[in-house]
Amino acid sequence: MKTRATIALEGDITIYRAVELHRRLQLALSQPGTRLDMDLSAVTDLDSAGVQLLMAAKRAAEATGGSLVLAGHSPAVVDVFEMMNLAGFFGDPIVMGSQTTHEEHAR
Repeated sequence: MKTRATIALEGDITIYRAVELHRRLQLALSQPGTRLDMDLSAVTDLDSAGVQLLMAAKRAAEATGGSLVLAGHSPAVVDVFEMMNLAGFFGDPIVMGSQTTHEEHAR
């Protein structure tokens, strides 16, 4: 039976928090075969270090037979994913967080 973990990231996912978030993600993926569900609805900023962190988490999960599932994409995450054409890499549908409407994202 595979392990399932859920983590909600909040605030900035930037170089300034990369070490802290890397440790948190490593802990969440410590069991081989873990499916990690990651809620991104409260992310306010995402830079290239944050993107690398998410990509590394996906690779780490898959390397042990697990997976990374992203959900609740905040406008900040959607903007970066669209700019860098990352939706295909992560393979998850871009789903806006429940607190964010499509109209808010268009502003």
